[in-house]
Amino acid sequence: MQKPVINQTVLMSGADFMINASPINPYMHQGQPFDRQEAMREHSSIQKALEDAGIKVIKVDPPTDCQDGIFTANWALTRGNKALMSHLPNVRQAEEAYAAKVLGQQGLELHFLPEDIRFSGQGDALPCGDYVFAGTTYRTDPAAHTAISEILGYKVIPLQTIPARDANGTPVINQASGWPDSDFYDIDLAIAILRWPTLEQKGLVAWCPEAFEPASQATIRGLDFVDRIEVPLQEAVGVSACNLVSSGYHVVMNAGAPTLQAAIEKAGLSVTTLSNKELAKNGGSVRCCSVTLDN
Repeated sequence: MQKPVINQTVLMSGADFMINASPINPYMHQGQPFDRQEAMREHSSIQKALEDAGIKVIKVDPPTDCQDGIFTANWALTRGNKALMSHLPNVRQAEEAYAAKVLGQQGLELHFLPEDIRFSGQGDALPCGDYVFAGTTYRTDPAAHTAISEILGYKVIPLQTIPARDANGTPVINQASGWPDSDFYDIDLAIAILRWPTLEQKGLVAWCPEAFEPASQATIRGLDFVDRIEVPLQEAVGVSACNLVSSGYHVVMNAGAPTLQAAIEKAGLSVTTLSNKELAKNGGSVRCCSVTLDN
């Protein structure tokens, strides 16, 4: 296995307190049967697959009694020794102080946004070399893009995914969080970074065009520093196909996305597939379960 060139070190917690009690995204349904023990097994399988890919996993305890504390990607965005900390939806705000404690213990210099600025960390801001693909409207405010640029030094590519709509076609507000909602509320459900650009070759991303608003589709198609793999909508929504982690050589992703898997392998990367059906009930999967510490 070749040594990872991206996502070399990630931090994971655990599914010990996971429950889909407060449905803050479209994949969560109150009262839906949920098997926490199976979620814990799925999480352990993700950790093993990442380690088998050569990625170093730092494991910490999950925050007590936090239904989504497993999803460490949402805790921060890092670069070098700096971490820009997140501001999460109401039922996840208890995670924020714990995330700061844990990341501070890793020696990172912590930076905090004003309390009224939403930011979903690496779940909604995916580094690709000097660039970051950053979501907007649902879990991240445009003001957070400015901080990503000024504090971490990334060149931000703002993108917006399509909203969730009611029977009349009107964009909806999530009743639990009070925030606008989308099947792609975090951008890591709509686009994935498979390889960073270098002087020798372009980067490589996988993306679902139908997940994005037309202007954002045009932005992605116009980028000259990446090649693109298109992901069918049924794979992006049905099995969260874009919610993956790549080492630059090896990809850990969800099973059930044959079109994307074949395209990744054709591009020269190897693939491990996992079933994460219980994690999916809270709207998260492989990428959501780890925050990268070495961007």
